[in-house]
Amino acid sequence: MSESHLHATHPDLVKRLKRAEGHLRHVIEMIEAGTPCADVAVQLQAVEKALTSAKRTLIHDHIDHCLGHGRDHDLAELRALAKLL
Repeated sequence: MSESHLHATHPDLVKRLKRAEGHLRHVIEMIEAGTPCADVAVQLQAVEKALTSAKRTLIHDHIDHCLGHGRDHDLAELRALAKLL
């Protein structure tokens, strides 16, 4: 775990996750303010979609750049990652 795993997609992922973090804070404020549940649900869906997209980008980048370099556990790791998609 000490080797660096920084990829070209990571800076963009950080930006996207920080945006989602801000959006999630707004959703919490909506709940605290008594915003109708349907409106909150729509915003939560947007946060969920942003996180799912970020997760997929990260996993696909990992598959493209980290697997297949002769490591014995690549197939097991790929199976574990596929469950997250």
